[in-house]
Amino acid sequence: MERTLQMVKIRMMKSLILVMLLLGISGHAQKDEVQRTIQTFFEGFHAKDTLKMKSTCSEKLVLQSISESAKGNQFSTETPKEFYVAMATIPTEMQFEERILSYNIQIDGTMAHAWTPYEFYINGKLSHKGVNAFTLFKEAESWKIVHLIDTRRK
Repeated sequence: MERTLQMVKIRMMKSLILVMLLLGISGHAQKDEVQRTIQTFFEGFHAKDTLKMKSTCSEKLVLQSISESAKGNQFSTETPKEFYVAMATIPTEMQFEERILSYNIQIDGTMAHAWTPYEFYINGKLSHKGVNAFTLFKEAESWKIVHLIDTRRK
């Protein structure tokens, strides 16, 4: 009887460990999907490819920025249309790169949040830096960016 009880306990522990491993793998895969969505957004951003960027964003996307400077702090909101038009009209001779320094991704069901410190370069020269805060929603089988707010400081 005692041996049978020990065997049941061992099986339960193995099952529990397996479930925990599967949940960990699933959580890691979800974080990878969120990160890939953000990376695809920036691939489009750097290429000035508004269609690629739109493919990662919700139609109800909210874009906001907080600029910090000696003159004071400013909070602004931009419509997706304004953003896409601005991207499409950047002169071809202007090169820019937003370098994401790290990803801190948290997920709860169909909502994800990603905190991504960055440095922004124009024609190879550091322009400003800050942090992006992305909120994403899992729509069907893909993650969509629904809110992006960033800080900007020289």
